[in-house]
Amino acid sequence: MPELLEVEAARTLVEALALNRPIAAVRAPDTWYLKRGLTPRAVRKALPGRRLTTARRRGKLLLVDTSGERSELAGAASVRGAGNPPRSECDQSAGPTIGLHLGMSGRVLIDGEAAGDPLLYASNRENVQWHRFIIEFADGGRLAMRDPRRLGAVELDPDEDRLGVDALELALPYLRSVVSRSRAPLKAVLMDQSRIAGLGNLLVDEALWRAGLDPARPAESLDAGEQVRLRRAIATTLRVLGRRGGSHTGDLMVARLPGGLCPKDGVALLRRTVGGRTTYSCPRHQL
Repeated sequence: MPELLEVEAARTLVEALALNRPIAAVRAPDTWYLKRGLTPRAVRKALPGRRLTTARRRGKLLLVDTSGERSELAGAASVRGAGNPPRSECDQSAGPTIGLHLGMSGRVLIDGEAAGDPLLYASNRENVQWHRFIIEFADGGRLAMRDPRRLGAVELDPDEDRLGVDALELALPYLRSVVSRSRAPLKAVLMDQSRIAGLGNLLVDEALWRAGLDPARPAESLDAGEQVRLRRAIATTLRVLGRRGGSHTGDLMVARLPGGLCPKDGVALLRRTVGGRTTYSCPRHQL
């Protein structure tokens, strides 16, 4: 399932293959997929003629900035029936930012190339009915959001500040301030995107397993040494799994099944619901 590492792979693909290509048209066949008041008509009016200029990420949110100036070639291709304003009326400084949420099963495809490794908990079969949002470029290529489970979303100019610090930029003082103020289970606090953005179920279980910390412990119960251990484990998890290819490549992953044994000390893992998510942890070394 897409977490920070999968979204980073999507960002890298957009950066490599989709920037500076004039947008000829936009298709949004699944109206439900558009969020925060966005409509197919509005997105068709806002994007054609522009170019994608920058691919960014904050936590699990993929952010793609667009140019303020519209291309005459792409604009002409999209004006028919789309209600685009004349070029002279366009904002010349910057266009809207596209916010892409991959949800549980979303993948970005550019000219047929998919970002990241195949997903474990969703079909990787190609089915055009799963293409929820499509940007068609003037050169004939396209960027598509494929989402079998339909749990992702697209919005324009998302509120980036509703998200906390990106997990890749997590510093010890900030982590200390987050965990020391909450009595909630440690896992729930780490997965709260308004506090720390980007960590999902697999990454948090792996980091807590590496840190030797019980996911169900009250976050405020960690002492200074445990906070240091947690910060180090999060950084290591993101670095190592990023090199391996995704959130599903952790050392704990092979044991995440009923009856699974801890890869470190061989005891049966606990399988619980913590923070609303299925959680695996070792009763021996995660305390």
